[in-house]
Amino acid sequence: MRRFAEIEKQAAARKGGPKALKALLPEVKPAAELRSIPDDRWLAAMTRGIFQSGFSWKVIENKWPGFEAAFHRFEPGRNALMSDEELDALTRDARIVRNAQKIASVRENAGFLLDLAREHGSAAACFADWPNQDFAGLLALLKKRGSRMGGNTGPYMLRTMGRDSYILTRDVTAALIREGVIDKPPGGAKAMAAVQAAFNAWAAESGHGLAAISRILALSVDDPE
Repeated sequence: MRRFAEIEKQAAARKGGPKALKALLPEVKPAAELRSIPDDRWLAAMTRGIFQSGFSWKVIENKWPGFEAAFHRFEPGRNALMSDEELDALTRDARIVRNAQKIASVRENAGFLLDLAREHGSAAACFADWPNQDFAGLLALLKKRGSRMGGNTGPYMLRTMGRDSYILTRDVTAALIREGVIDKPPGGAKAMAAVQAAFNAWAAESGHGLAAISRILALSVDDPE
């Protein structure tokens, strides 16, 4: 595993220099700003990510006002109490994409967010205050207790909301394999622990957050993240 300064220099050379590379780094919101985001917006982001997965993002974007209306502006308490009859009716609602399993995930994730709110004061506080040094633990939480939030759906949701995060895209994974952190796409706890340890070491060395390290890794290979 090389020092991150070498990887960053490689990425900068590919993208036109340090200034050009810096312009490509993701925007990250401070924890205080993340904590102020209402939990309904977290449920909306989770739902958008789930419905975009394997589907046309443009279609979801065009239908999004219908999603907001159909799911009561994503208020967690209201969605957690949806009856089976209401869910069934939504499978025939032309305002949204009528995928029964993804529709059901809204109710399940609403309940998940309510549980986080009871445990942490708000779901937003949980996401904002979770330590970067155990980001893999946050991803494991989303996968275990959320609905359809495994793979890259959870990390993309967090990145969309401005939470400092790494995403194990094809290019990030290729860079991690190149650096000897892992030998194949990570699929278990041991591999994720190795990924987390590498990010922690590079963060301590460079002063960069997880999102910046993730993007720089991606930009150090042929295809961008």
